[in-house]
Amino acid sequence: MESVQIKEYMNHYPVTFTPDMVIEEASFRLLKTKQLGGPVVDETKKLIGYLSESDLLKNMLASSYHREHIANVADIMQCDVLSVKPYGSVVELAQQMLDEKPKIYPVVDDDGILLGTISRNDVLQAVDRHLRVIYAAS
Repeated sequence: MESVQIKEYMNHYPVTFTPDMVIEEASFRLLKTKQLGGPVVDETKKLIGYLSESDLLKNMLASSYHREHIANVADIMQCDVLSVKPYGSVVELAQQMLDEKPKIYPVVDDDGILLGTISRNDVLQAVDRHLRVIYAAS
């Protein structure tokens, strides 16, 4: 199990945002894809932030109260983002997820270019598959 890599279970097509995107468009993307959040990338696909449902919800409420556009993604995104490498261990990530808050981690290459995301559900699926193989062999 220790040798199972993140790239084997990551989402290769996550929802992404740009810093200049209005929050209403970002909200529409999340609703359409039914994801909990997603990476914010620049024009070269380099990871520069993360936008979650809660970030959007808080600001969408303020926007509806004032009945006007109040923010872009750059204004509300989280800039201090925990990310992982595709060659990282799923087991190590599972242990990290027990101690850290993020439910979804951007997966980046060594230059910080976004390759995908991996969620707690993806990690749980990897562990479940591994256990099923072990139990079937017993």
